[in-house]
Amino acid sequence: MFARPVSGRTTADAEGDVVVLLIGMRINHFWAVHHWLPVLAGMPRMLRELGKAPERGLLGHVLLTASPRTYYVVQYWESKEKLYAYAHAPDMFHRRAWGALNRKERKGRLRQHVGLWHEAYVVPEGSYESIYVDMPAFGLAAAHGQVPLERRGRTANDRFAHRSAGAKVAEGAN
Repeated sequence: MFARPVSGRTTADAEGDVVVLLIGMRINHFWAVHHWLPVLAGMPRMLRELGKAPERGLLGHVLLTASPRTYYVVQYWESKEKLYAYAHAPDMFHRRAWGALNRKERKGRLRQHVGLWHEAYVVPEGSYESIYVDMPAFGLAAAHGQVPLERRGRTANDRFAHRSAGAKVAEGAN
């Protein structure tokens, strides 16, 4: 599906903390296809599974490549609790895939053929900002919504200083 660009300058409509997961793999030996192909194929399966269950908390994702060897996904989640709940849910594909990888690694079958990594961040409100120029909703804006830049401020400093109405009330109570 082709997304049409939104004219002008926009920003993400995120409120509160933002949870970001970077997760990926690196092909260490191209010839070991039987080791890395199941890992590469696993992520789209998990994303489809999460797409069918929005209550699990995945708000959006972007598939990226860093090189012919390295592939990763930037994911935006409702909360770290929902991210962890998905990772540990016995009825979800991630748990089975992670168990299979751990078994292969213990037997020495995976080692050195494919690298795996993830980084998770909880970014507090007021510690993120975004700008999109003539872009369809992308990244954080695709996950949280896209609004005209003026709603958050014309400068990066203004957007970093933006607080949701709930945060402003809580700050006023202190």
